[in-house]
Amino acid sequence: MIKKEINESVKYLINKGFDKPEIGIVLGTGLGKLADQIENPVEAHYNHIPFFPLATVEFHRGKLIYGTLEGKKVVVMQGRFHRYEGYDLMDVTYPIRTMHKLGIKKLFISNASGGINSEFKKGDMMLIEDHINLQGDSPLAFKNVAEFGSRFTDMSAPYDSDMRKKLLAIAEKKSISLKEGVYASVVGPQLETRAEYRMLKLIGADAVGMSTVPEVIVANHLKLPVIAVSVITDECDPENLETADINEIIAIAEKTEPKMVTLFKELIKLI
Repeated sequence: MIKKEINESVKYLINKGFDKPEIGIVLGTGLGKLADQIENPVEAHYNHIPFFPLATVEFHRGKLIYGTLEGKKVVVMQGRFHRYEGYDLMDVTYPIRTMHKLGIKKLFISNASGGINSEFKKGDMMLIEDHINLQGDSPLAFKNVAEFGSRFTDMSAPYDSDMRKKLLAIAEKKSISLKEGVYASVVGPQLETRAEYRMLKLIGADAVGMSTVPEVIVANHLKLPVIAVSVITDECDPENLETADINEIIAIAEKTEPKMVTLFKELIKLI
């Protein structure tokens, strides 16, 4: 059934003018302004796209934007979906499958996350090199998954090494600090306890958030090269834990966003 639904979504978007995008971009919390730089934008609100989920988080806008960025055709998700909104992981990743069907060849993902690594500070950026799925589910756990790709998808190198190398080189050239690390994805929406932060550090996480991993799993299932960048918006030291303030988290993401935009735009020029 999912193929028929995706085809309906794609048909609607093509009729809106979404013409063979090359790159898909998912924008995380407080990281939506990249879309403002798209030339000749065409917008499609999620509530108008057949079979699309609806963004329920007040600070996540809900639309796909198509246009040109650094000479390439892009489609940008301004507002993503999360399991904590009550969606299953097939809903969460439905837009990735839709963008792939539209024609994207590369996928960029951004998110806001909490820093587990004690060397990470608020406003740092982390290029994700690997992840830990703690969402308790898989977006590939449905009956006809084999129609889209291998049921037993290899995840030995989930993040594209070529794009990661390019992004690190861009960061060095632009004097932008870009750390590397492991991202743990949890359900949320509550933030973690001190004991949970200790556990995350013990199992090898450098940062924690509530998104990204389901989308990356689906990208690998579709053999779609993907990279992801986290903006560290809070420091999760269990011995000196401060009360989380979502408004501060958004403000830090917005303050750091211009650096992320530079990295993504420069990468687009190279691929």
